[in-house]
Amino acid sequence: MIAETVCSAVAAAGLGIAAVTAYRKRYLTAARMAAYALVPLGLVLTGVVEWLADTAFSPTAWLGFGLLGGAWALLMTTRAVERRRGGTRKERKAAARAARGEAGAPAASAPSLGQARPTARPAAAPRATATDDFSDIEAILKKHGI
Repeated sequence: MIAETVCSAVAAAGLGIAAVTAYRKRYLTAARMAAYALVPLGLVLTGVVEWLADTAFSPTAWLGFGLLGGAWALLMTTRAVERRRGGTRKERKAAARAARGEAGAPAASAPSLGQARPTARPAAAPRATATDDFSDIEAILKKHGI
């Protein structure tokens, strides 16, 4: 009830501003303003505003939105885990069969298990001692005459 009144008032105000704009001989702008002003009135007359107001204050609707959000989060989580593992279960089985050399497994289309995981880093070189670091710095400073 209140939403319909507010939308009607917004439409009336917008049409009034459009009329003033048309009076100033800016017809294209006035027509555009009138079109925007008629949108809330059209939403009221079609019943969309009432439906939105009923939905916004309905605990059942909010529960439904929560369930939809939870389902979406569950789907995205499973996709992320699947990508991390290296494909679907079917693709992993086909890759394992191809690695063993069994017939009937398309070796070129299925990714192998090792491809999806990052390779291990090589062992890091031992750290330089503090005297090595300072000798490099001294050489640079001598080069620049400092």
